Amino acid sequence: MNAILRIDQVSKKFGLFSALKGVSFELYEGETFGLVGESGSGKSTLANIIIGIHPPTEGNIFLRDQAFWEKDRYCYKTPGNIQIVFQDPQSSLDPRMNIRQIVTEPLIPLPESIRKEKSSHENLCALLQSVGLQEQHLERYPHEFSGGQRQRIAIARALITSPDILLLDEPTSALDVSVQAQVLNLLKDLQKKRNLTYLFISHNMAVVRYMSDRVGVLYKGDMVEIESERNIFTAPNHPYTKKLIASVPDIANGVV
Repeated sequence: MNAILRIDQVSKKFGLFSALKGVSFELYEGETFGLVGESGSGKSTLANIIIGIHPPTEGNIFLRDQAFWEKDRYCYKTPGNIQIVFQDPQSSLDPRMNIRQIVTEPLIPLPESIRKEKSSHENLCALLQSVGLQEQHLERYPHEFSGGQRQRIAIARALITSPDILLLDEPTSALDVSVQAQVLNLLKDLQKKRNLTYLFISHNMAVVRYMSDRVGVLYKGDMVEIESERNIFTAPNHPYTKKLIASVPDIANGVV
């Protein structure tokens, strides 16, 4: 498999606190890499470095050998190639914008010809249908939708630029259990159809097991274990990984 994204010795300090400590791993094209750990382990900090919110204190991110950071300046030159779906769709969607405006907003940095093509009514209708929504939803506002529908809108917004990589930062944790399953199955279906690569961030071990090809375990900013999904859940090596799995009885008993 070809590595599409490389995280190379990334560290991040906030004052005296070390949120990440020399984290390294690769994402392979078309896979789902599950990044797990308890709250405060550094998962979202890493996502924020990848998408340009925070600079790393040390290390760098590379997409096909193109560096993301030069000192504290985000210099990734292909806008839209990496997109993110956040945890809470209610807070991540601007209530003043209708769905057409929300979904097309990521197109702003792209060349005019691409913006025109991707924001066409025909393309937007096809995109909404691919996430389980309809043409008539384009002129509505976020408050008119359920939580699951809002997350589908957020996924459509992430897909509008035809990215290679999606960062999924706890994308179902704010949803009801039955809706979670629908959204996870949608993400699996979209991945197959669009050959997407996922960095799937979660503290939910059952969800990570269902979604992931490989799993990395973050503990207090350290990457303590990286293994295939099967090996992580059947033969974990690190005590922290064993603790995470044991905390979910169904997984520990081999039910999930």
